Amino acid sequence: MPVSGDSAKATELTPFMRQWTGAKRENPDALLFFRMGDFYELFYDDAVVASRELQLTLTARDRERQVPMCGVPYHSVEGYLTRLLRRGFRIAICEQMEDPKLTKKIVRREVIKVLSPGTALDAALGQEQNNFLAAFWERPAASPSGGKNKDTARVGYPSQLVSQAGIQVVCGIALLDVSTGDFRTAEFAGPAARAQAVDAILMAGASEVLLPASAEVPAGLDRLAARTRVEDWVWTHDFAAPLVERQLKVRSLEGFGLVGHDAAAIAAGAVLHYVRTTQKNEALHVDSLRFQEHSTALELDQVTVRNLELVEPLFQGQDARATLFHTLDACCTPMGKRLLRGTILRPLVDAGAIEPRYEAVGEAAGDLLRREELRRAFDGLMDLERLLARLSLDSAGPRDVRALGASLAKLPGVRAAIGMMQAPLWMTIAARLDALEEVTTRIAATLVAEPPLTMADGGAIAAGVDAELDDLRSVSTTGRQSIAAIEERERQRTGIGSLKVRYNSVFGYYIEITKANLSLAPTDYERKQTLVNAERFTTPELKEYETKILTAHDRSIEIEKRIFAELRRLVLDAAGRIRRTSAAVAEADLLACFAHLAAGRRYARPRLSEEPVLEAVAARHPMIEQWMEETREGRFIANDLFLSAGEDGPSLLLITGPNMGGKSTYLRTAAMLVLMAQMGSFVPADSLRLGLADRIYTRIGASDNVARGRSTFMVEMTETATILNTATRRSLVLLDEMGRGTATFDGLSLAWATVEYLHAETGSRTLFATHYHELTMLADKLPRVRNLRVGVKEAASGIVFLHTIEPGAASKSYGIEVAKLAGLPTAVIERARRILKQHEKQERQSVQVETEPEPMQLTIFTPLSQRIVDRIESVDVNALTPLQALNLLEELQQELKDSRE
Repeated sequence: MPVSGDSAKATELTPFMRQWTGAKRENPDALLFFRMGDFYELFYDDAVVASRELQLTLTARDRERQVPMCGVPYHSVEGYLTRLLRRGFRIAICEQMEDPKLTKKIVRREVIKVLSPGTALDAALGQEQNNFLAAFWERPAASPSGGKNKDTARVGYPSQLVSQAGIQVVCGIALLDVSTGDFRTAEFAGPAARAQAVDAILMAGASEVLLPASAEVPAGLDRLAARTRVEDWVWTHDFAAPLVERQLKVRSLEGFGLVGHDAAAIAAGAVLHYVRTTQKNEALHVDSLRFQEHSTALELDQVTVRNLELVEPLFQGQDARATLFHTLDACCTPMGKRLLRGTILRPLVDAGAIEPRYEAVGEAAGDLLRREELRRAFDGLMDLERLLARLSLDSAGPRDVRALGASLAKLPGVRAAIGMMQAPLWMTIAARLDALEEVTTRIAATLVAEPPLTMADGGAIAAGVDAELDDLRSVSTTGRQSIAAIEERERQRTGIGSLKVRYNSVFGYYIEITKANLSLAPTDYERKQTLVNAERFTTPELKEYETKILTAHDRSIEIEKRIFAELRRLVLDAAGRIRRTSAAVAEADLLACFAHLAAGRRYARPRLSEEPVLEAVAARHPMIEQWMEETREGRFIANDLFLSAGEDGPSLLLITGPNMGGKSTYLRTAAMLVLMAQMGSFVPADSLRLGLADRIYTRIGASDNVARGRSTFMVEMTETATILNTATRRSLVLLDEMGRGTATFDGLSLAWATVEYLHAETGSRTLFATHYHELTMLADKLPRVRNLRVGVKEAASGIVFLHTIEPGAASKSYGIEVAKLAGLPTAVIERARRILKQHEKQERQSVQVETEPEPMQLTIFTPLSQRIVDRIESVDVNALTPLQALNLLEELQQELKDSRE
């Protein structure tokens, strides 16, 4: 079976298939949707793929079934396109460029658009989601002399060779959401540049990435299903930078922070080139660009975003309510939801930007009436950015424009509601919000209240907009009455009572007179047809009317399209104003959301400090607390927290206790408080004093990556290495159960050395949860280390988790007790206890460790006598029955006897 149109000789192809072959040759890597009447048809391999992916019936164009074919109706194509795009396919839309009724030859067809995962205007895309198209480009970093290595300064230099040669690179990325016009770029340099750039693309959730044609795929980007190659000549400064300047209508990129960042500028140019060539459109709604400086946001890598479940659940299929985004999402507009998501991923680090948010949130939180008035003003406000993008890319119908107009009509009310607030940030937002009254008025006056989906059938333009259109509509709607009027007038004029005015498809409109009355026919009648018993005539008036009524519909649609095109240009002329207003609405919605949460959930205003401190009273985990309230599972147990990277400390908290006791929740709570505070939100605590963090690191759990040859332990060590090599004094570090992926002594030794390094070298504010309770001895030797433990109560039936964090070290891990709660068979639990006693009997007590600043002998493992003392201290004597007390005494006595043997 042939796989493409090229497999057949051109001379053997029909004119139609030659058309298809030419279009396919121009788009070999795309599924070609070829318009044929009321269907889009696919042929050859395209048909095979589409039938499989869309569950369509596969037929054939020829009797020999050598040309597979399948198709979908044109009026329902959007759903099929969406399904294919989500699977990573590229799609070329080949449209009929002529009306089949007006041509006697084969209809001319052209590819009018190429859709890809990163450029699709997916109507099913979630309101809170961006659909980013990314570009990745790298070049060798400048040499010490200021030049570039001549051997490596070319597009697509293989990453392995660059690494082996020890050549550092500069990586530029660009992210463009075609559906909203959100356009941003960034640049990374240094030893970790490539990893940071890839991480930024993945964290943004890009659905497609552009790469130079000759470049290799950087590690990590192979996870994206859609990777598109763009010709190497596009990735040059001389081509890319001027393209960005033309798009933004500026003479220099200096105002956008791109001077000296040619890698970022080239990536931005490559994105624009791809969008223009695939959409056959200049994308006028893309009129601004943000260069993201790393120092302007709290840095979160992909590992931290995943571990903390900020925007996606940790595991696929898990309830989305587990995420911070879902917990905080009380926004009323799609723009606000996307800003909330972006703010979670890029919290602020500038107190000068955070404090005004606190003041604005505090004012709105304290005034219920004004806050709810503002939130009600957002009702009915649709997605301004996406409606504008559809209009810019010529994908919008009259309903979209009417929806845009209805949303713009809400702006005066929104501005008035914001104007009721007094905080400086509210006043700034109100000043930025343009009500766009003239655009709203024009849309309302031009379109009917409920326009059709497309312009194809007419009826979208309101009456009174165009006199000729009104006249044509009158002709179309009053045709019967007009004919009756002509007929009655001609009867009176001629005195022929049987005169008739009729129409047929062959002769059009005519006047019919019986042969008995031919002598009464006026001289201006023109004979048209002779019948057996009658004659048919026409008149200049009837000819004019015929031409008018037969062309009225087509002419009406032509006029409506012209008026709609003029309206589109008017709206696009105001595109910049609409985008700026949309941004102002999003910010107002975000602040109102924060205020609503603060008032309804008892969130407190943070106090920012110049010192690197993290001090919280009665801190709560926002997601767990909200889940417990929704499910009525009880009340969240709040805990206090104090960390300081100053000399007084403590800078590192060692948290011990059983699994399921709340260690991980405590760690995550600290991260949530810092992140929410630096978003400008109030926080779930009675109070919070915070020295701003520059980065949050997490090492919480791991998963195997066998396909890449990385085990659980390797992933854990790689992530830990990143923390130890890059964390600063102002960072927040969360380490949970480090060392579980290797032998006990190896894991314990690594955890011990890591604590010492964090204490002595990094000085970061650190929470270190561990099941190695032997590490708690470090608190006696390292001045800025403190021990915390999970509260546990031992009862006759087992242990009870108190979910409180209290000072001190846990005396044991309670692993067997937790296993018992998990439902392990009784025989397994009892056998485990006996084995544990045997191992404890054989514990080595001679392992020595050196600590700074002077050598000293430390026994890593707790002596048996101390362990017995700890066990006695942990027992609730009042809860013991006499029999239980005797049994406990017998166990302790036997343990002492066993240790002496």
